[in-house]
Amino acid sequence: MGPARSSLPSRRSVLVLDAGSSSLHLTLFSADGTRIAGRDSSEPPGPESARDLRDFLATVPPPAAVGHRLVHGGPRLTHHMVIDGRVRQLLEDAANLAPLHLPPALTVVDTARELLPDLPHVACFDTVFHRDLPPAARDYAVPQRWRNEYGVRRYGFHGLSYAWCLERTAEVLERPAGGLQAVLVHLGGGCSACAVRDGRSVDTTMGLTPLEGLVMSRRSGSVDPGALLWLQRRHGLTARELEEDLHLRSGLLGLSGTSGDTRDLVRARGRGDASAETALAVFVHGCRRGIAAMAASLDRLDALVFTGEIGEDQPEVREEVCAGLRVLGVGAGLAVPPLEELFEEGARRVDVPGAGVPVIVVATGETQQIAVETRRVLEGRAAPLAPSA
Repeated sequence: MGPARSSLPSRRSVLVLDAGSSSLHLTLFSADGTRIAGRDSSEPPGPESARDLRDFLATVPPPAAVGHRLVHGGPRLTHHMVIDGRVRQLLEDAANLAPLHLPPALTVVDTARELLPDLPHVACFDTVFHRDLPPAARDYAVPQRWRNEYGVRRYGFHGLSYAWCLERTAEVLERPAGGLQAVLVHLGGGCSACAVRDGRSVDTTMGLTPLEGLVMSRRSGSVDPGALLWLQRRHGLTARELEEDLHLRSGLLGLSGTSGDTRDLVRARGRGDASAETALAVFVHGCRRGIAAMAASLDRLDALVFTGEIGEDQPEVREEVCAGLRVLGVGAGLAVPPLEELFEEGARRVDVPGAGVPVIVVATGETQQIAVETRRVLEGRAAPLAPSA
């Protein structure tokens, strides 16, 4: 059974709700994608979210629909779709795959559906962009029971960011998105890389959860699973302790001991802080390794693309990553576009002309993409649920 379909008046706005584990972003977009208004909360979503949403709605034109960002769709929710009772239950089932992200987001979903019961609410998933990963990139080399009964596989994340990024890259290169082969890199609080072939994700560094892959702000990225088993057996760490340490106290923060913010660490490195220098070196090396691994899934490299808060606003990191990728034809000496110009243009090429593979910086556009996908669903292009496993 497919999700319910709703019409969306072409002149009406879309409210986008982007709930993270410790923040809530409210944005209203007009029919042409222009940002009308926004409000950010740095508090974890909870009971106060109803007040925040109610206060925001009192100051803006009434929306015609609501788009929700949801990190994980699990094995059944493989397309963006209208949230009805069945979809809401499947979201509950998927929550344990992203325990730090989905429960807060579902709190916001329920709150918004209560406050705006007459509007269509659309679930937009980060995992959808990667739904067609080939088996070679999707499957883990684990027992068949794990894959078939438990659904252990690579899902991939940052898909909304990548979808936006791909379209902007196509505009900059003046080529159709469906013909590009590129490596897209999202560097922010969470970090990942993705190989795109002919407009589709064919490999990515994140896996079953958003914990695998590159070093991140507070998340570890990939760690030898044997080390985790050893910590459990030898030092008695519980599953909960491991989860909290890997998600909240690792990454750049764990390496430096002071900060998970690359801006802080670049400044500290300049003052001679050895731990900050090591943290950045590990981060940059991990980015290079992830980019090279993604390039191995392509026949050629039409562009290397950076997005996310670090990707767009940390030129030192971009430069250091690219300086170590000469083997892929990527050159150093990148331009540093002023942020206000980048935000206005949406994307800009920053490599030296003729120096090698194009390097493009794209202003982060996850919220804009949610508005785009919400409209697409409500225009009647919603897809059916995946069959039961």
